[in-house]
Amino acid sequence: MRLTVIGTGYVGAVHAACMAETGHEVLGVDTDAERIAQLAAGRPPFYEPGLGAMLQRTVDSGRLRFSTSLPEAAAFADTHFLCVGTPQRPDSGAADLRHVEAVVQELTPYLRDGRSLLVGKSTVPVGTSDRLAPRLRGAADLAWNPEFLREGCAVQDTLRPERIVAGVRTPRAEARLRKIYAPLTAAGAPFIVTDPATAELVKLASNSFLATKISFINAMAEICDATGADVLTLARAMGADSRVGPRFLSPGLGFGGSCLPKDIRAFTARAEELGLAESVAFLRQVDEINTRQRRRTVGLAERLAGGTLADRSVAVLGAAFKPHSDDVRDSPALAVAEEARRRGAQVRVHDPEALDNARAAHPGLQFVLDVVKACEQADVVLHLTEWPQYRDLDPAALAAVVRTPAIVDARHTLDPAVWRAAGWTLCAPGRPRLG
Repeated sequence: MRLTVIGTGYVGAVHAACMAETGHEVLGVDTDAERIAQLAAGRPPFYEPGLGAMLQRTVDSGRLRFSTSLPEAAAFADTHFLCVGTPQRPDSGAADLRHVEAVVQELTPYLRDGRSLLVGKSTVPVGTSDRLAPRLRGAADLAWNPEFLREGCAVQDTLRPERIVAGVRTPRAEARLRKIYAPLTAAGAPFIVTDPATAELVKLASNSFLATKISFINAMAEICDATGADVLTLARAMGADSRVGPRFLSPGLGFGGSCLPKDIRAFTARAEELGLAESVAFLRQVDEINTRQRRRTVGLAERLAGGTLADRSVAVLGAAFKPHSDDVRDSPALAVAEEARRRGAQVRVHDPEALDNARAAHPGLQFVLDVVKACEQADVVLHLTEWPQYRDLDPAALAAVVRTPAIVDARHTLDPAVWRAAGWTLCAPGRPRLG
């Protein structure tokens, strides 16, 4: 089938390449001419494992092309996936739908009357599809098909999804989406059909639940710090209960990125618009607990640095909000680095993939390409993004270059026994006995 993907940011670029990989002819469309040129050359504009090779392969095959023209998109295909961003509005926690609304307004005059299907993948507040559908003036059907991508695993999540949710109004829309996703459902992917409102809601509800689980175990880490209990043992014991499960029950610095923080705030704002603020009031606490972990990590750093970070040298391991990504949006690691700098520390930051993006977003910090050089003469090292490269560091070799062998493991992926045997003092949130 022929498909267009409108918006070639993170979601759109991955979706376009993966749909072409499954055999469809795909045209990716974006207003950013520089991005389009880069994608057309087979080069992804961001780091995502597996995407580069797939992009080059599908471009070379001719199944994937790119354009800046919406009229060309309308002429190319009858099915259009809407993958533009919905960032948080600067004046509130609500989602900014300007890009979604602009595409609907600009594309509609070019659509083939009654034959087109516009499929939303952007994360939007519940009720958005119902509000937008009349604006299509009968030129197209409107369905919602939310994405459930994890940065660092996006290609796998697209080609081997845990579920495909299709929020449709008509049997024709359902049939077309089933045909598009047939290669994935044939491999076992569940295909869940629902109305558009439920499809919109499932993305925000899922992310809100995951955020709640992370903040819950971080709240327990605070209790562990106060009582001498060990949060990792607590999490393991809780996760052994099949009703709870171990996934996302991972204490540490908390979540960041472009999805969970934005989505729980947008969900809260939409509930308030519906007069249901009390139903999701707990999400404000989830957000506050998450933000508090950043301050607590800085507090651990001060403790290891002798009570103050003023005039101290701090090495930060990690800039991306999560490993296997170069995304620094709402990065907890960079928030901690900036707070350490504000408290008077000289901060050097290392990351395997995200330094260019981090440098652009935080020009006041110092960025170092070599992890050992980042740690030279450091009074305290902060392990803030759980890249496997950091787990594999030699603590004895690193101890030889720092001023003081003291480290905060805010991600709980370092082996305390190994590091302490190499002469390090290691602190981790929720594990007071390690300090």
